[in-house]
Amino acid sequence: MASAVAGRLVGRLVGKVAIVSGGGQTPGETIGNGRATALRFAQEGAVVAVLDRRLPSAQETVDLITDAGGQAKAYELDITDEKACFEVMNQVISEYGHIDILHNNVGIGINDAGPGRVEEDAWDRIFDTNTKGIMFMCKAVIGHMRDRGEGVITNISSVAAVCSASNITAYKASKAALNAYTHALAMSHAKHGIRANVIMPGLMNTPMAIEGYVNAGQERSEVIARRDSAVPLGKKMGSAWDVANAALFLASDEAGFITGVALPVDGGQSAKIG
Repeated sequence: MASAVAGRLVGRLVGKVAIVSGGGQTPGETIGNGRATALRFAQEGAVVAVLDRRLPSAQETVDLITDAGGQAKAYELDITDEKACFEVMNQVISEYGHIDILHNNVGIGINDAGPGRVEEDAWDRIFDTNTKGIMFMCKAVIGHMRDRGEGVITNISSVAAVCSASNITAYKASKAALNAYTHALAMSHAKHGIRANVIMPGLMNTPMAIEGYVNAGQERSEVIARRDSAVPLGKKMGSAWDVANAALFLASDEAGFITGVALPVDGGQSAKIG
C-alpha cells in the first residue's frame, strides 16, 4: 500500500511488523481507534497482526486491509490471559520473523461508577483489561525487542487519567496507572533501544464512545452535540483517524527520539487543567 516515487518505495513503516491489539471494534456508524490504526499502519507499508477477543471483528479489519492491497492477519486473543499473550506473540514471530511495533488499543469501562459507588467486580474487570492485560502484552514482546535492540510500544490511555471524570472512577484510575506503567517501561528499556509512549484520546466520535449511549435510548444527535460542545478546538469531537495518525507518528522513525511521553489527542480538553 506504500506508493512508489521515482522508483523508490515510500512508506513510513515499510518492512515493519506491527501488532495492534483491540484491532477489531464495537459495531457502530463510525470507525474505532484500533481499526483505524491498523489501517494506517498497513497504508504505510507495515504487515499488521490484528488481535481481538472477537475474531470475526479482527477479520473484518484484516479484510479492509487486504482488499486495499495491504498485508494483515487476524488473531483471536483475550489479553487478560498472560499465557495466551505469549503464545500469540511467539506465533507472530514464527510467521513473520520479528515484531517491530506493539500498539495496545484495548480498554473497557463496563459498569463503572463514582468513587463511592464503584463495585469490586467492575473495578477488577476494568483494571484486569486496561492495565494488567496491557502489561501482559508488553511483557510478552519486550524480551524479543530487547534481543533485537529496538522496538516501539504505544499504549492507548485516555485524558480521563488527568481530567475530571466523576462517574468513571475505575476507568480513570486504570488509565492513570497505565500512564505510570508505560513511563516505567520507557525508562527501564531506553538503554535497549526500545521506545514506549502513551496516547491519551479525548472526546472521540467512535463506536465505543457513542453506541452505549444510543443503545441506552439517548438520541444520537444529542449525544454527539453534547460531546462536541465540550471540545475547545472547533467544538467538535475528534475521530479515530486523529488517534491513528498520532500512533503512526509515534511508531515511525520520525519519532525516533521520543519516549516516555503521554500525548493528548483531545482538541485541547486536557489543556483546560489549571
